Amino acid sequence: MIKLPFHIALRYLFGKKSTNVINVITGISVLGITIGTAALILILTVFNGLEELISGLFNSFNPPVKITLIEGKTFEEESVPWDELAQIEGVSGVAKSLEDLVLFEYDGIQEVGYMKGVDEAFRAVNTIDSVVRKGEFILEDDDRDLAVFGAGLANKLNISIRRNLYPIRVFAPAKQTGIMSPKAYKSQFIYAGGTFAVQDEQDNNYAFSSLPFLQALLNKRGKISAIEVGVSADADMKSLKNELKRVMGEAYYVKDQYEQDASFLRVMQIEKWLSYALACFTLLLIAFNMVGALWMIVIEKKKDMSILRSMGMSTRNIETIFIAEGVLMSLIGFVLGAILSVIIYLLQIYIGLVPIPPGSIIDTYPVLMKAGDFLIVFITVIGIGFLASILPAKRAGRIPAYLRED
Repeated sequence: MIKLPFHIALRYLFGKKSTNVINVITGISVLGITIGTAALILILTVFNGLEELISGLFNSFNPPVKITLIEGKTFEEESVPWDELAQIEGVSGVAKSLEDLVLFEYDGIQEVGYMKGVDEAFRAVNTIDSVVRKGEFILEDDDRDLAVFGAGLANKLNISIRRNLYPIRVFAPAKQTGIMSPKAYKSQFIYAGGTFAVQDEQDNNYAFSSLPFLQALLNKRGKISAIEVGVSADADMKSLKNELKRVMGEAYYVKDQYEQDASFLRVMQIEKWLSYALACFTLLLIAFNMVGALWMIVIEKKKDMSILRSMGMSTRNIETIFIAEGVLMSLIGFVLGAILSVIIYLLQIYIGLVPIPPGSIIDTYPVLMKAGDFLIVFITVIGIGFLASILPAKRAGRIPAYLRED
């Protein structure tokens, strides 16, 4: 008896209707669900691609693990047990860095930004070379100090790597007085050795220099603001972080890459699910077509429902027929939409269906399809189909066992 409502629902869905408009409305409903399903899957796919791209770029800019003070900005290099850190299982390298706000001046143009001084071990714990766009990641060249600028900052200063004839002047406060006058600042000269591109916030505000250069500029010799730790591929991150905390003590933060970018990634997640929710709302509006189609099928099959009721079919089973009808329509739309989304996904990967304007670090919008996204969309689409079929099903359940014919 349980299978009978589904069998009847199949017959009603694919059987010939007495009125052609019912077929048209049903087709429009399935088409709308198909397009809505494809849109939901592609929204998740695009955001997955963006997350993977940006996380990869951040991973090139940030170390696998970063150790900083909980209170204060800098600490003495000599206070760190370097040998003990290097011997921790899973640590592949340890680097020192110092970061502070400075003023850049080049050819009459001034811009405020962050300068990050790093030691020679920095390239071993980061994959910074992968995001260098022009020049090389070289911070010292014979008797010249070099800097690698974010692409946006280099553009604002009008720095040309090819015409690197004149140095950039870098200013930093000589004393913590807050007095805005030339005497309160110390300056040094540096040349542009290259540019990198990660994400707008970094590209527009950061430049790398050697650690000794920035320590001398800030008058903080022997001081650093962070320890950057490289991690081997097979390391247990949780155990490694616990061991680093034990060695460094309670005065330090120990953050992995996700924790370093947690606020940005959290915003991306919010944007992703807000976009998904808006698309779901659109799909819910499309589902009104399904309500109309099911309601018309209920009216058309009124006599059938009366006969079934007279033969002993319960109200619940009659309602199940039309709920199954709505779920079947949603299921067909989901399958067709999933196929459509896969086709668009493959076209984007292999021929770049939607390009990105020139000047970006990639040529086409990044996409990444995950199996879990299909499950999320399936539950959403079937759920909307179920909700849309409740009212017509309730109406069918109220049809009496006897119909009087005038």
